[in-house]
Amino acid sequence: MIIILMGVSGSGKTTIGARLAQALGWPFYDGDQFHPPANIAKMQQGIPLTDADRWPWLHALRAHIETCVHQGVSAVLACSALRQAYREHLIIADAEVKLVYLKGDYDLIRERLAQRQGHFMPPGLLASQFAALEEPEPGVVIDIVHPPDTVVELIREQLEV
Repeated sequence: MIIILMGVSGSGKTTIGARLAQALGWPFYDGDQFHPPANIAKMQQGIPLTDADRWPWLHALRAHIETCVHQGVSAVLACSALRQAYREHLIIADAEVKLVYLKGDYDLIRERLAQRQGHFMPPGLLASQFAALEEPEPGVVIDIVHPPDTVVELIREQLEV
């Protein structure tokens, strides 16, 4: 099984993903590591990514997911996957790739981003993330108001892993 944790920047994808992967004994992959350098440079400059910017990144993520599925390797992947078209591109097999939406309101996430240090995504791009977000239906939706360990347990309960 591949679990994709999706949501806007600051929703806790990396924190939750690392903890979930550790609890399951699976590898964790941060989708940000698959961005081409040009995308990271744009975000560092406070420039929102376009769909044209995102597709090479999404193709790299899909290739990684396909490799894991074909090798029978379970994994946790953190990836914003803000639009339905992106998710359709990544979810190559419904039985093997599960989506979890880490949902939080704008004010909570803005507060978290303001406290975050050392990340290339500046808080000023949060509005563009929410503007691009197409909330998934159906699927597993977890409210990120809970502490990270509780979120991990909620995910495990919902996915029965």
